[in-house]
Amino acid sequence: MRLRNIKGCRDKIAENAFVVHNPQEYQNNWDKVFHTKRPLYLEIGTGKGKFITELAIKNPENQYIGIEKFSSVLIRALEKREILEIDNLLFLRMDAEEIVNVFGKEEVDGIYLNFSDPWPKDRHAKRRLTSKRFLDRYQQILKPKGTVIFKTDNQELFDFSLEQAKLANWKILNMTYDLHHSKYVEGNIMTEYEEKFLKEGKPICRMEICF
Repeated sequence: MRLRNIKGCRDKIAENAFVVHNPQEYQNNWDKVFHTKRPLYLEIGTGKGKFITELAIKNPENQYIGIEKFSSVLIRALEKREILEIDNLLFLRMDAEEIVNVFGKEEVDGIYLNFSDPWPKDRHAKRRLTSKRFLDRYQQILKPKGTVIFKTDNQELFDFSLEQAKLANWKILNMTYDLHHSKYVEGNIMTEYEEKFLKEGKPICRMEICF
């Protein structure tokens, strides 16, 4: 994905009230950040924020954190957040590598991965957010029966992800190679990429797994 640099976006993010700037300080204490105790869900690679924003609006009984490492993308998600009168959505500008330093054991109820970077070269496989390396990280912070839901248009990445889940001894609760022609489409919230790919006629793969 080619990113356009947006002048001043780092400064704007540093000043934004909806970004948690020292997240390591809140490990095991995220309820205090939200000032209430509710189930906690993460979207890793939140992009421009369409998915997690709609999710937070529709599910006020939960609290949500969008994680994005690119400032020029996160700034667009924050523009959406700033016009909403909700209290259950915050953001982190950080790399997913750091999640075990930010969230504590069994602190997270679920994780969403939407159209993650496929890192197509074999030597970069460990960077894929559905690799065993990352699944091991998720297992450290997820509650028992906590799930990871993954969507992609990339079938090779999807097959890799299914294999990695089995290798990591995760259970595949459900999966489909064509979400929008399956029973799992009910309640689905689309991302910007998903809308684009559907218009192009590309099927969307989806899986839900737990350890």
